[in-house]
Amino acid sequence: MTAPTFDNSYARLGAGFFARTPPVPVADPGPIAVNGELATRLGLDPEWLKSPAGVAALAGNLVPPGADPIAQAYAGHQFGGLSPQLGDGRAVLLGEVVAPDGARFDIQLKGSGPTPFSRRGDGRAWLGPVLREYLVSEFMHAAGVPTTRALAAVTTGEQVVRESPLPGAVLTRVASSHIRVGTFEFFAIRGDNERLQALTDHVIARHYPDAGDAMGMLRAVVSRQAETVAHWMALGFVHGVMNTDNMAVSGETIDYGPCAFMDAYHPDTVFSSIDRGGRYAWSEQPRVAVWNLAQLASCLIPIMGDEQTAVAEATEIVHGFPELYQAAWLRRFAAKLGLAAPEPSDRALVERLLDLMAAQKADFTRVFRGLATGDAAAEFADPAPFEAWRADWQARDPDCALALRVNPVRIPRNHRIQQVIEAGVHGDFEPFAALGEALRLPFEDRPEWADLSLPPREGEEVRVTFCGT
Repeated sequence: MTAPTFDNSYARLGAGFFARTPPVPVADPGPIAVNGELATRLGLDPEWLKSPAGVAALAGNLVPPGADPIAQAYAGHQFGGLSPQLGDGRAVLLGEVVAPDGARFDIQLKGSGPTPFSRRGDGRAWLGPVLREYLVSEFMHAAGVPTTRALAAVTTGEQVVRESPLPGAVLTRVASSHIRVGTFEFFAIRGDNERLQALTDHVIARHYPDAGDAMGMLRAVVSRQAETVAHWMALGFVHGVMNTDNMAVSGETIDYGPCAFMDAYHPDTVFSSIDRGGRYAWSEQPRVAVWNLAQLASCLIPIMGDEQTAVAEATEIVHGFPELYQAAWLRRFAAKLGLAAPEPSDRALVERLLDLMAAQKADFTRVFRGLATGDAAAEFADPAPFEAWRADWQARDPDCALALRVNPVRIPRNHRIQQVIEAGVHGDFEPFAALGEALRLPFEDRPEWADLSLPPREGEEVRVTFCGT
């Protein structure tokens, strides 16, 4: 059994980008889960991760040889207001590993103790958010969404205090990087153009080797975010806290805090307890993405050459997001209808269906899955309007096999995650393991998982989600 081998390119950027911060040991680490498939993808030894030394490393009690633990610095616009210094307040980046295929990945511990960026926080995570992020991020990967992933989860043998004492846990998160729009803001608002250029060069080398310069990088980030957000929308996913410090420039979905998936469809759906104005509602996510990308563009202007020319070109790139997004949206939703070659008129067909679903509070996931299985009408209290729509849809000669491939039969429904968390708090992780196994195969319809595709019964609904801090 062998420990990981690290190569830490971000740490080599030097002072100002991070604070060197070892994880704080915990009292009594214990395993919850190790993601063997992901470990193999990274070229890691799953058996070592499960060993006492591996569990100690996953909890922060042992720093593996070659790791260089750091807390990354970044700023961020939170609900539109700028916080000039945020940073990793309860996480440390152990380092980077290079997979057998040459791809580079960060390995980060979330809940590993306070850092210089903790802002009076305890730096710990309680069990609930760890289980939620593990399940949701792995589902997103299985559904094909660019995302951070969960390598492992461990208990700490300690309690953390939120509204009440709760069991602590640590999540090991994997990402192609943890560089955010807010990372660029951190240097831009300080006028530190030298580090801003170094960060840009690092991102280009790591994520966009064909970009060439800052303008090319901006263009690539805009394109990737358009695809990612369109994929969110097609799954009924509500991120919940799309602050600029929660938007990764790699295009990966990051920071699964108060996230959730819609049961009954409504475009204005909000789950997050702190989003009282609906800024990050499902329907607002594309507009927020544009706003965030505009902040990134503003950061890059000082290193783009002539200011007037740079502003004009960067503005054009950001303003190109809606066209890219709408094309991706139509592609995604047309596929959900079984239409591999969408026509412009198919947008109205999709929107008519969404309007019917909103009017009757039909289940988002079950309606789209039901189109392929012939069960969609059962999701409507009054099926007559749907039947009229279905006649127009069938006239388009849909491919139901395609619809089955892109419409999951099950999602990480809020009430199911809540049940997993409640069991885990009492030391029972079997429901977590069972739900995780089913979510890794979201398009397979198996009888033993039939109940996991059902919407919540009366009294089971979970309409509000919370950040883990």
